[in-house]
Amino acid sequence: MNCRRWRLATGNTAVTDHPSPIISHASLALARCDELARWSEEAGRLTRRFATPALAAARATVAGWMHAAGMEVRRDNVGNLIGRYTGARPAAGTLLLGSHLDSVRDAGRYDGPLGILAALACVERLHAAGRRLPFAVEVAAFADEEGVRFGTAYLGSAALAGRFDPAWLDLRDEGGVTLAEAIRADGGDPAAIPADRHPGGLLGYCEAHIEQGPVLEARGLPLGIVSAIAGQGRYALSFRGEAGHAGTVPMALRRDALCAAAEFVLAAEHLARERPGLVATVGQIAAEPGASNVIPGRATLSLDVRHHDDSAREAATGDLRAAAARIAAARGVALDWQVAQEHPATPCDPALTARLARAIEAAGYPVLALPSGAGHDAVMLAQIAPVAMLFIRCAGGISHNPAESVAAEDVAAAIEAMERFLLLMTDDGGR
Repeated sequence: MNCRRWRLATGNTAVTDHPSPIISHASLALARCDELARWSEEAGRLTRRFATPALAAARATVAGWMHAAGMEVRRDNVGNLIGRYTGARPAAGTLLLGSHLDSVRDAGRYDGPLGILAALACVERLHAAGRRLPFAVEVAAFADEEGVRFGTAYLGSAALAGRFDPAWLDLRDEGGVTLAEAIRADGGDPAAIPADRHPGGLLGYCEAHIEQGPVLEARGLPLGIVSAIAGQGRYALSFRGEAGHAGTVPMALRRDALCAAAEFVLAAEHLARERPGLVATVGQIAAEPGASNVIPGRATLSLDVRHHDDSAREAATGDLRAAAARIAAARGVALDWQVAQEHPATPCDPALTARLARAIEAAGYPVLALPSGAGHDAVMLAQIAPVAMLFIRCAGGISHNPAESVAAEDVAAAIEAMERFLLLMTDDGGR
């Protein structure tokens, strides 16, 4: 710990001269991230996908911490866990905090869970002081934000926002299990998901999250506020050629689907490098029949396209689709292009973000606003409530990687800022 004296926010956001235990709550949050990392589908690395026993175990662990913090705890049919700390005035509404509990394959331990645990720390501090705010505070641990298992992100927050598409229930994972089957195996009822939409009265949604980028570290700042979340499109492509013997089919006569896919991967990289602010990623690729002595007759791949300007993203997506069609035609293979998911850019709410900025300033830190290139559950929640996001500095900007790292002092700063944000909501009557 550095020599800074952590300050406890009071009802009028004044600062006391006495050290507070915020740093201990930060250390506890990090230790809990370590504990949750034990729940994984794979030995030796962290992988926690939607509707898996690993996610169920992590959810049960967080539920225990929520109960101990004096919260009413429930889970919905898609697998979201929600703890509610009731307010002194039931009609005052609800402020929702949280993040996601699932992970990518071979993940770090802070992307998602740290936002849940920082929010929980704020509630624990209220509970320890015997204090109720006028409004209720809910902490959500969303069941799926990454979209790894079924290729569709935000399953958890989509259900809470009433934006869950019933067509998703027919999606299949790599083992052939449908989304509906996975939900049932996890103890949920797919038919009841529409009834899980939040009942309303939301004052807003605020999510703390590691930055997943290097800007805060470069500026020497522990915290930042998010101005907007980039628009995103996810697509499934398939090139279909003709399988053949690797030794007998002349090169000039081949219809190699994998070569078409490889050419497209490089075309996507080239286009994205030429257009400022655009990122395009092929994260999955598979060739069939998959034998070393057989020309690939089919290649399937994913495509992820993002930009903060929706018109620029849409134009790039159109150009990428045209490029795929040209490659397919030149190589004599067929192209199938499917839209898995598209989300427009999501601006954070100006009023709620301004209040979060005031909280950061009151905690003694400069305010830096920056966009998020990563997607977050706030994308879905913005459709039913104002949203704000708090970024926490992470070492080297590394994320989606076991090397994710954050400092306890930075987590303490985030908890302090979030606590002050809650009190500012109280001072303003939650408006």
